[in-house]
Amino acid sequence: MPELSSPSGFQNAQQKCIMKAEELVLEAINAPTTPHIVSIFDKLSDTLCCVADLADFIRLAHPNTKFAQAAEDTCMSISALVERLNTNVELHQSIKRLLDCKDAMDSMDEESRKVAQLFLFDFEQSGIHLDETKRLEAVKLNEDILLLGSQFMQGTQMPTALHKNQLPEHIRNGFTVDGNNVMISSLHSDHHSELVRETAYKVYLYPNQTQISCLDKLLESRHRLANLVGFPTFAHRALRGTMAQNPKNVMEFLKHLAARLHPMAKEEIQPLNNVKKANNKYSTNSNELKPWDCSYYMSTTKKQMYDVDSVDLSQYFSLGSCMDGLNMIFNCLYGISLASVEPHYGETWAPDVKKLGVMHETEGLLGYIYCDFYDRPSKPPHDCHFTIRGGRVLEDGSYQLPRVVLVCTCIPAHSGAPALLTHGMLENLFHEFGHAIHSMLARTKFQHVTGTRCATDFAEVPSILMEFFANDYRILKKFAKHYKTHETLPEEMISNLCSSKKMFSAYEMQTQVFYSILDQVYHAHHPLKKSTTEILADVQNNYSCLSHVSGTAWQLRFGHLVGYGAKYYSYVLSKAVATKIWRQCFADDPLSRSTGEKFRREMLASGGSKDPVTLVKNMIGHEPTNEELVESLIAGLQ
Repeated sequence: MPELSSPSGFQNAQQKCIMKAEELVLEAINAPTTPHIVSIFDKLSDTLCCVADLADFIRLAHPNTKFAQAAEDTCMSISALVERLNTNVELHQSIKRLLDCKDAMDSMDEESRKVAQLFLFDFEQSGIHLDETKRLEAVKLNEDILLLGSQFMQGTQMPTALHKNQLPEHIRNGFTVDGNNVMISSLHSDHHSELVRETAYKVYLYPNQTQISCLDKLLESRHRLANLVGFPTFAHRALRGTMAQNPKNVMEFLKHLAARLHPMAKEEIQPLNNVKKANNKYSTNSNELKPWDCSYYMSTTKKQMYDVDSVDLSQYFSLGSCMDGLNMIFNCLYGISLASVEPHYGETWAPDVKKLGVMHETEGLLGYIYCDFYDRPSKPPHDCHFTIRGGRVLEDGSYQLPRVVLVCTCIPAHSGAPALLTHGMLENLFHEFGHAIHSMLARTKFQHVTGTRCATDFAEVPSILMEFFANDYRILKKFAKHYKTHETLPEEMISNLCSSKKMFSAYEMQTQVFYSILDQVYHAHHPLKKSTTEILADVQNNYSCLSHVSGTAWQLRFGHLVGYGAKYYSYVLSKAVATKIWRQCFADDPLSRSTGEKFRREMLASGGSKDPVTLVKNMIGHEPTNEELVESLIAGLQ
């Protein structure tokens, strides 16, 4: 985007975007009722997204605060425009007429019909099809939900302050002291002192009435909006078009998985009681394992049993060799290679950003991946993927190439050593490249459904699948070489690491299931029969091996309730599907070209343009049952 050579360029880009959008709105409103309307809507969506998506990324990652603030202002302006368009009755009627016209719908291909339906749903979930009174109520509820979500998210990250006199000196020394206050900003779950961990758990999770009220209002507003636009619950609204399809299927899957996990998780953590006892020989406190103990004793037990040194392991995972590994995998599976491309002047936001062209052996250039590998203060604190521009068929028949950004938190080269990754960083790198390749290999007619613009519980399948490659020694030995000696990674090291990771894996998954069920209950029928804290206690006591601690309210720190409301289950279900695909299709020959081509054709190429259940069915030959998916997960834990 040439306008962005300076922060003021965002204003120019924004103005051009708004002018073009206004032209396309008029074109859509006045267009005859033909399938071409879908193309106009997608072009409008692309016009908005190419500015909004880029601005959303820049505001989070640009090291120059002036650029970040200009991007933030642009995000707000484009969001306001989108809100106005969502309440444009004539625009809504244009797409509604198309969907009501049988002849036009019969003449459209599957992708065009799907995209038209998605555009209509985007309108109607905002209440535009309602009478004026209800429409205004829906607009107000949407505004409230955004504001409450922002307030709740801020509250999840706020430290709890205690006057230092409220804690004995030997405990408060475990925390940050700010003047007369002790600031408790996390659970301190890795601290060696049980008293510090217990204090942090009970204070950090102490019920905050402002946060309780905010969550209550957020859940109630979501439920009212869902009812207003025709859904019995917010969960029904959120799960429309997903693999899970509806809340009943989600709960059946989660409860079935919970039942299988419970005895395994209980058996896993039982020995930790003895570990705790051995570590507290002279303590007068109970040696019963508590929620604030688990992370600490799981970590120490893993280290004692396997002694996997992440520093030693990282010597084999230089960033360069890991990129070579990814290139090798993608070349074997899909016939593509990652080629370094010199960016244009001002094209990147930091000097160490790498631009990669994704080249297919016969199809040529498929798109671009911008890799922002190295950690710096202004970046998001976790690895992530951003779609900057989605692929789509242009009017002249050519294809608009997708562009994505991968943000990682690698430590730059220093002291004569290259950038070295821990195995966890390697997994994250492979995971994010799974998203990127999904975007590169999708070839949809419309950008509205390209690549990762699909159901949340499907979008994670390709990225989780890539994690299996990062843990398979047959793959690792091909590229993991010691950066000094060039020795191949010893199989024993990765074997010990994998064994270490499987320790307590049933308990860890049980915890994710507990969170997922809690999320579903919160977004089920309202009014809720109990307070959110009472519901937390019930769900934790039923679905976790460790009981709820009275006087704590963990849900008030559950930030995923904002961005993943009623969809927190998505990662668990995606992992189940990815595990099923890996075991059935890739495990015997992970670099099979025929399997890779099938995965591209059946799972990646369609983006969000087809029903995700159908895509999975086409890949494995049948629609997987909950029982199959649960058994795949259980087998993967053993």
